[in-house]
Amino acid sequence: MTDLVATNETILVVGGGISGMTAAIEAAECGKDVVLIEKTPALGGRVSQLYKYFPKLCHPVCGLEINLRRLKAQKRLRVLTMAQVTNISGNAGDYSVSIKVSPRYVNENCTACGACAEAVSSEIDDPFQYNMSRTKAVYLPFNMAYPQRYVIDGSIIGTAEADQAKTACQYNAVDLDMSEETLELKAGAVIWATGWKPYDANKIQPYGYDRYANVITSVEFERMMDPYGPTAGKLLRPSDNKEAKNIAFIQCAGSRDRNHLTHCSRICCMASLKQSTYISEQYGDDDDAKSTIYYIDIRAIDRFEDFYKKVQDDPKTHFVKSKVANITEDEKTGDVILHGVDTEGYNRYDNSHDLCVLAVGMTPNANIKEVAADTHTDVSGFIEADEANGAIFGAGCASNALDVNRSVQHATAASLRAIQVVNRVASAEA
Repeated sequence: MTDLVATNETILVVGGGISGMTAAIEAAECGKDVVLIEKTPALGGRVSQLYKYFPKLCHPVCGLEINLRRLKAQKRLRVLTMAQVTNISGNAGDYSVSIKVSPRYVNENCTACGACAEAVSSEIDDPFQYNMSRTKAVYLPFNMAYPQRYVIDGSIIGTAEADQAKTACQYNAVDLDMSEETLELKAGAVIWATGWKPYDANKIQPYGYDRYANVITSVEFERMMDPYGPTAGKLLRPSDNKEAKNIAFIQCAGSRDRNHLTHCSRICCMASLKQSTYISEQYGDDDDAKSTIYYIDIRAIDRFEDFYKKVQDDPKTHFVKSKVANITEDEKTGDVILHGVDTEGYNRYDNSHDLCVLAVGMTPNANIKEVAADTHTDVSGFIEADEANGAIFGAGCASNALDVNRSVQHATAASLRAIQVVNRVASAEA
């Protein structure tokens, strides 16, 4: 790690999701030196946790595979995982950056054979599955993880199990003496691509996410559909593992609400429309399977309008124009009951469903002001495009609530801006 050298002609990309990977690859392919850092053990971000994209309903593994192939081909691009920026100081073209690197306890010798994981029995909550299931304390983050290398959770360091994992490895890849490191790097420009996190559904008290097992979030529902997810691709209710066939989707769960997120998160409508198609995929022509979307209004713009109309034509999908007031639970069945008023007919309803999915909004995944206090952000914490930010550029969902397509476009633009900065630095030093 100590051999990592960066100069004021280096572009630092913070965040290894789809936006960060895009920005880093684009800059490297233009001949620039790039350091890409990611705080988790693997690249991929939220996209790697999706089951399908909208509107084409293709699987994210395709886009990830292409990006990883491009990334591996770039000798100018260096990747640090389990790394976080702790401070940024300086000015455009001359930044000093402090980075904390957490120990992985597995080095580059790892072949991902899995022998170390087989040697332990301790388990931890699986962050890749949004803690809906457990995984071994020695684990591969997910199937397509890059780097394709195991991680040993710190909870077993110093125990007999850690020693068992070390003994099981025939490649000398387990290094229990690893410790936290601090790196000091130079950079000419910084691309902040730390992505987004789901709004905390526990804060939306009327919807009972913290009380009712069968109220889940849209990101959790996405993982349930994945064959490698916590339910092996089955739509099963958390309360009793019964198949969920009558599913409610609540739009703007926490978004466009002065008590929670004042902004529109832009992806929520399309996410629920997409997820409604999963019902037919799961149950085919089963007459008992249906989805109901409770919405304020549907924001499906540009090319997404056709997808919206397609979902509207599905007889298994129903729409109720309403801001759901609150949710209760039938204690006997575990069903959730949505209460509110249909604003098109002004009829009160008390609708029972097997499962309720909250389309939670986007919030910035990291607060840049904690490491670069003078960076300009909006009221939601997204980085604004402001000349006063110097050569610190927001990319993707660090700059606004965006879907995957727009995140990639935005990241490419951020990469171009960063390239212009280091080009000026190179010209000045020539």
